[in-house]
This record gives sequence, C-alpha cells and structure tokens, in this order.
Amino acid sequence: MLIKALSGALIALWLLGSTQAKAITVFACEPEWAALTKALMPEAIVRSATTHLQDPHHIEARPSLIAQLRGADFAICTGAELEAGWLPMLQERAGNPKVQNGQPGMFFAAEHVTLIDPFKGAITPFSGDVHAQGNPHFHTDPQRVKLVAKALALRLGQLFPSNKAQVDQNLATFDAELSRKIVMWEKQAAALKGRPVITQHASFAYLWAWLGLKPIADLEPRPGVPPTASHLEKVMALSKTQQPAGIIIAQHHDPKPGRWLANNLGLEGKLLILPATVSDEQAGSIIRWFDQLIAQLGGLAK
Repeated sequence: MLIKALSGALIALWLLGSTQAKAITVFACEPEWAALTKALMPEAIVRSATTHLQDPHHIEARPSLIAQLRGADFAICTGAELEAGWLPMLQERAGNPKVQNGQPGMFFAAEHVTLIDPFKGAITPFSGDVHAQGNPHFHTDPQRVKLVAKALALRLGQLFPSNKAQVDQNLATFDAELSRKIVMWEKQAAALKGRPVITQHASFAYLWAWLGLKPIADLEPRPGVPPTASHLEKVMALSKTQQPAGIIIAQHHDPKPGRWLANNLGLEGKLLILPATVSDEQAGSIIRWFDQLIAQLGGLAK
C-alpha cells in the first residue's frame, strides 16, 4: 500500500510540472521504443537517440542528445545496463527532473519482461559487452514486445490522462495485429527450427529462441569484441563439422569478417545482414520490421 501511495504521489507531482497544452515530447533511447511509443501515441513528438546503424552499447553523449532529453516530457529506454555507458551522463547533463531514474517519466522496458542469459561472475573491463541482469536485446521477441506495450500504455495513461482513452484504443489495435502476425510468422518460419547458424553478438538471441534456430558459433571472441583472424579460423574449423545454414550479422556490424567466413565456407549467398531494430525502411513500424526479419530469414530454409 505504501509503495502504491508513493507511486501515486510521484505521478501527481509529475503531472503538476507537465504542460498538457503543448505536444508531448518523448525521448527514446532506441528506435524500437520510439516506434512502439508512436504506435500508442502517434500525436507525440518522439525522437530516438540511436539508429539501426549504431550499436546502442556505445553512443556518444552529444550536445544534441542532451538538449533533446532536457526538453522531454517522457523517456523510454531498454535498461538492463544497455545504455549504462551514456544514458547516466545524458541525464546528469540534461538536468531534467522528469526523466531521472525512479521518476514516472523514466520508463525502462527491461523492468517489464524476463531476461535470458544473465552474466555470471565478476565483470571486468575485459569482459566485453556483458550484462549481469541478462541479455537486453529482448525487443527481437514479439511476445516480450507485447508485454512492454501493455506496461508502456499503462504508464502513458497515468502520466497523460487526457490521452488515456486513445492510448488504450491504440494498444488494443497494436496488440491484436501483433498477435495475428505472430501466428503468421511462426508458420512462415517453421522450416527454420533446429537449423544451425553462425551469428555475431547476441543481438538476435531472443529471436533465435522464439523461432528455434540453433546458434553454433559467434564471430566475436567475446561479446562486443570485434572478430579476430585467429577466432575466425576456430569458427571456420567448427563450422566444417556443423554445416551451418547461414551466417547472420546485424547492420551495425562490420560485414567484412562475415563475408570472409561466408566465402571460405561456400556460404556466399547465405550471409544475412539484418537490421537489429526498426529503421526508416519499415516506416518506423515494429511489425513491418518483424515482417522484414522473417522474410530475410526464410532464405536459410531454401
């Protein structure tokens, strides 16, 4: 009861400092959350700090991002330490009380889903991009996206009560369409189940778990560490016995190591370079992004 009372008090204080007459401005750390916010509140001004061509682990706290966060009414980020290298600096320099940790205007999507593969053991500067709380790239699982959407709609409705009815309606539409699409995508990707693949980083780990793909090797010797010649030789030796269906990397990765390996394994036509998040190509739509992922992955079943 005390927690609920404190939460209600925080939201009430937040509302006092919010100007409902102006357009709601939202700062999103990643494009997937910008797209989700737009799906629920299309009239909001939503800006993403990153693009599909950037690694969200490593972003510079540029003055333009500081200015955007300073003027935001609400912020949505992944959490789970994904933005640990730059978001705290942005928050400090922006000085916006609405979007500080613990405030209702700061929404971390990871707090509303279960994460896989938490890193066990001591994390050192040599550990690479690892996360004690678990893999933060859960947006590649549409079921987890549904959970985040519901939690986000609830928060937006609390903070912006005049928009609540529309947000709830948009959530219902989004949830129904995503549910319908999940059934379709699972049918389209059924032939991929159990197929071995070589990947780079754990950017799509939740996608592989959902579709049943089997990662057998990673181009990175450690998470976030670029591929080395010696490591690629080891991956190639392993791959000759495992017979991978393809090599999959994200668009923000350097394609040269993957191409080299594909050429040496006779997989020239099986190197997939996928967008790890929503891009302009999908017109800012999470559902269209999943459409593209499933379509591209379908080539591995041929």
